[in-house]
Amino acid sequence: MTPQAVIFDLGKVLVDFDYSIAARALAARSRASPEEVSKLIDQSPLLVTYETGGLATKAFFERVCAATGFGGDIDEFGRLFGDIFRPIESMIQLHAELRAAGVPTYIFSNTNELAVAHIRRSFPFFSRFDEYIYSFQHGAMKPEEKIYRAVEHITRLTGQAILYLDDRADNVAAGRRRGWQVIHHLDPSTTRQLVTAAGLLKQV
Repeated sequence: MTPQAVIFDLGKVLVDFDYSIAARALAARSRASPEEVSKLIDQSPLLVTYETGGLATKAFFERVCAATGFGGDIDEFGRLFGDIFRPIESMIQLHAELRAAGVPTYIFSNTNELAVAHIRRSFPFFSRFDEYIYSFQHGAMKPEEKIYRAVEHITRLTGQAILYLDDRADNVAAGRRRGWQVIHHLDPSTTRQLVTAAGLLKQV
């Protein structure tokens, strides 16, 4: 079956990221070292709570300030915390070709409000998706079943009608268990070949 939509993970698929960039920038305005800041914001329990909607952005900012002594306001914090992303141009081009072919596309990401705001401001491609499914808005993170059900509800698609791209094997496996077509994204060239083989792009 040719998929009716493509679901893109965001980090390490469309944009690369490095939390050490934010750790160094925040530490320069704090009493904490970059290593201490990194432990606080890089896949930490605090970040997971934020990215599953357990903390609003203001509360997350206040927790980080209390732990690090960060001296700036929330706007400066948002800029420094969010500026960790770099576009993966070959994957952005792949997305553009899918859109040009009339294929609906969606973002499906474990992420947070500050990251989304920064990416939306910084990268024009990000506005060109049909809809967005974020962990912080649905109270669950991949690979939890709840957020995969949210994708099906929002896209109104199930099973083989969905083609899902993600760099994490456990996230891909959760999609496969729901009957989705899946691609474990390892490199742009291979992913392009697999998307083409699925019948969504013309062979070249």
